[in-house]
Amino acid sequence: MSASSIVNSAQKPTPTYAQKALAKLGLVRDIDFALHLPLRYEDETHMTALRDARHGETVQIEAVVTSCEIQSKGKRQLVVTVVDGEPLGRGVACTLRFFNFYPSHQRALAVGERLRIRGEVKRSLLGLSMLHPSFKPAGGDLAQVLTAVYPTSAGLPQGYIRKAVWGGLLRATQRGDLSETLALPQLPSLQAALELLHHPTPDVSVATLEDRSHPAWQRLKAEELLAQQLSQLQARRERAKMRAHTLPVRIAPVGIRPSTSSDRTADGLPEQLLGVLPFALTHAQERVQREIATDLTQSKPMNRLLQGDVGSGKTVVAALAAAQCIAAGCQCALMVPTEILAQQHFAKLVGWLEPLLAARGLSVAWLSGTQKTKERREMLAKIASGEAALVVGTHAIIQNKVTFTKLALVIVDEQHRFGVAQRLALKEKTQGTMHPHLLMMSATPIPRTLAMSYYADLDVSTIDELPPGRTPIVTKIVAMAKRDEVVRRIIDQLKAGRQVYWVCPLIEESEAVDLVNATETHAALQAALHRALPSARVALLHSKVPALEKKALMQAFEKNDVQVLVSTTVIEVGVDVPNATLMVIEHAERFGLAQLHQLRGRVGRGLAASACVLLYATNDSGKLGDAAKARLKAMVDTTDGFEIARRDLHIRGPGEFLGARQSGAQMLRFADLSQAPDQAWLKWAQATAPVMLDSAPQMAARHIERWLPSGASFMGA
Repeated sequence: MSASSIVNSAQKPTPTYAQKALAKLGLVRDIDFALHLPLRYEDETHMTALRDARHGETVQIEAVVTSCEIQSKGKRQLVVTVVDGEPLGRGVACTLRFFNFYPSHQRALAVGERLRIRGEVKRSLLGLSMLHPSFKPAGGDLAQVLTAVYPTSAGLPQGYIRKAVWGGLLRATQRGDLSETLALPQLPSLQAALELLHHPTPDVSVATLEDRSHPAWQRLKAEELLAQQLSQLQARRERAKMRAHTLPVRIAPVGIRPSTSSDRTADGLPEQLLGVLPFALTHAQERVQREIATDLTQSKPMNRLLQGDVGSGKTVVAALAAAQCIAAGCQCALMVPTEILAQQHFAKLVGWLEPLLAARGLSVAWLSGTQKTKERREMLAKIASGEAALVVGTHAIIQNKVTFTKLALVIVDEQHRFGVAQRLALKEKTQGTMHPHLLMMSATPIPRTLAMSYYADLDVSTIDELPPGRTPIVTKIVAMAKRDEVVRRIIDQLKAGRQVYWVCPLIEESEAVDLVNATETHAALQAALHRALPSARVALLHSKVPALEKKALMQAFEKNDVQVLVSTTVIEVGVDVPNATLMVIEHAERFGLAQLHQLRGRVGRGLAASACVLLYATNDSGKLGDAAKARLKAMVDTTDGFEIARRDLHIRGPGEFLGARQSGAQMLRFADLSQAPDQAWLKWAQATAPVMLDSAPQMAARHIERWLPSGASFMGA
């Protein structure tokens, strides 16, 4: 038992607390406990003499405490000396150090106590030592199997969760919850696989258990991937039974813009929109627009993900889909994560569509949580009457008071920022039995393997081409110590008539501190720039700035009335100021890779050369963490969003990459789709799922129920 375990076990968690803590870990049903697998294993099946212990090796020893004292010189610590071997005094001494300890530890480690101790041995000129080893009283038989160490939460010691998991496994076995749902003769049965993984014998290779290559692990990966594919195929088939409004359109051949009246359908709104755009569509935009337009003509709901790099032109494709919807006499809702992004879309869409809609007695409305009552009431009335053919807004769109007359298309921008429940709430705004078409947009491209797995129930359209005229962005990594050089670079840009973003990090846990940092940065920049350019205006934008003031600041920046915008990440998406040519990101090591790439995409939108400066700070040891180093290197190496996405997935793993940990969606726990063997199991699952669903639907339902908590789904399935 570890030092911390002694304290925890002395105060056993109350049943209510334990139940809540277990539920937080997803442990509710017996099968949940059975599938809660160890993080690692400790070998307590044999003893090692200290004289035989190698440096860096984790061993179990039996020894007697010869001294125990608290040392206050330097960092306060409990220092314990033990000696193994018989008779006492003829063995080898080892020093145990504890930086976190309690009086109960001192009692358990009193002089003369004989203990079993397990830890990593370090050899130095001062002899042998262990840091924070686990320990328990000596005596009793040695373990016959490897000791499992489980994922847990605060207040639940290993002994408690181990007992709970093994109890759940036993009950699940006795009730037949682990009975076979598929035949995989080359692998152990599910029950045998789980028994082995929870209670491995010493002859099983720990390496194959911990790298998850053991056949028992392969069985679990195959079952999990099959459950995922069954769940998503079932969702796709259910969706195929639903009915949606058919939104007709004539699709012109690629590269040909409709111009004659015979080419127009409904009232010709999509074609008229194409005619007023100040640019031509790229080939990629034309291709995905045709894919979406074809879907909208169907009587079953579209369920499509539109992905494209920063600046690839997803908004205009969404506008064309909205125009097709409106031309058919229906309403379209566009939901975005932030008010600034809502206003950006609102301004663009109004500029393109409002004159065309006004001629038809229609308008564009927008909703946000900070609107004044009168304005909001007017917008709600327009939406309810059908006058507002396009509604742009934040999550305020899904509130109960918002009533549509004929909602046929829902567009969700930056879809990874919304949970599944929020997307469903918007889909339920339709009347009667009809379901809306759903178009989800993302500026974080999804690697193909993930798209095949997590978005198997979605059709994916990809804009893989940037519009002409986008200026390449040079990215530089600069230490915080050279901040003055960056300020001189800003002055050069301002003298050339350009504008600059300076982004400060905002971390939820330390929001107050970070707002102070942003305020101090703003004041320091203002002072430095005032000496060189007295007329330069520096503005500060963060989440605490009132909505109307935020809007005014952004408009001032767009008009070049503000030259430098110091901001937290509220400007991450949607902001489009072509005259801004320099992006400075302070404490870039704190940001995620996708976030850094999104921020960089705010510059390079005009014809002038643009740059992104990543200011970084090292830790107390003067180093950058490996993950932070990998993120910054990726930013310098490439501006390709798809390559950025591939590296981001490698650094963060799929759960954080897809936003699933935030949205509460079900993730793969065991399969790792960056590994070739697991990709092979994915292909097997994709081939097996339709056969199983068709030939053994009840077995398929049981298989899904085993792997998914009630009411859950894999991603948006």
